[in-house]
Amino acid sequence: MGERLTDALYGLGWTAVKKLPEPVAAGLGRRIADTAWKRRGKGVLRLEANLARVVPDASPARLAELSRAGMRSYMRYWMESFRLPAWSESRVAEAVDVKDLHYLTEGLAAGRGVVLALPHLANWDLAGVWVTRALGVPFTTVAERLKPETLYDRFVAYRESLGMEVLPHTGGAAFGILARRLRAGGLVCLVADRDLSSSGAEVTFFGERARMPAGPAMLAQHTGALLLPATLWYDDTPVMKGRVHPPVDVPPTGTRAEKAAVMTQVLADAFASGIADHPEDWHMLQRLWLADLDPAKGPEA
Repeated sequence: MGERLTDALYGLGWTAVKKLPEPVAAGLGRRIADTAWKRRGKGVLRLEANLARVVPDASPARLAELSRAGMRSYMRYWMESFRLPAWSESRVAEAVDVKDLHYLTEGLAAGRGVVLALPHLANWDLAGVWVTRALGVPFTTVAERLKPETLYDRFVAYRESLGMEVLPHTGGAAFGILARRLRAGGLVCLVADRDLSSSGAEVTFFGERARMPAGPAMLAQHTGALLLPATLWYDDTPVMKGRVHPPVDVPPTGTRAEKAAVMTQVLADAFASGIADHPEDWHMLQRLWLADLDPAKGPEA
């Protein structure tokens, strides 16, 4: 029953929210965020615990302020995402401003394929539709298997409607398909700050050990594709900002696993720089650091 209700609520969001005037949708998102923040549920408490590592000198009042802003940023993500299918191409083009985009465009022009890796900052779906519509570049990504299956199907259909090719995270075939897309000179975009497999690369992240997916680094090694970190953030304008960071080099020596570990640490450092600059836009409401994880269960909410 709970899974069916969750699916129905997301369905309502995609059908109803996109019909609202934009200021009304934005105001609704803020009200929902503030209500959730005041209830101090598990997600809000986890967000504050994560932010305490990002801003270790923050007072309790500052952490509360950051978590409230974080919940508003998170709901902005959802309100925008629910409305994205109704946005015109011009609306999408005006909604994103990316610095150092030349790393991406030049990499694609060289025909070697590009892996764009980013954390859960601001609105990665908006960035994706901006890439497909404003830049005219299709790409392939993966999606976490959600419960119920109908909810996963909604997310896949939603992202495919925005011009993305979506592969399931589980099942084993995704890596091979991603590699083929890269060898053909294509673009692969992966949200890569939280490992879902319990077999990722260990990194130092804000001074503590965490595990992040090794897939982006392994794909770059395996195919010769360019590996680019990217970060996103909101400011006081309606336009989401972004930055493409310099390419991550493949180390000249070491095993594949050792090289992947070094490259994943470089990704983690780039992610940390963006998160530290805009902690309120990091939508990490789950456990991430190894010290917080149950070794028997791995990543968990």
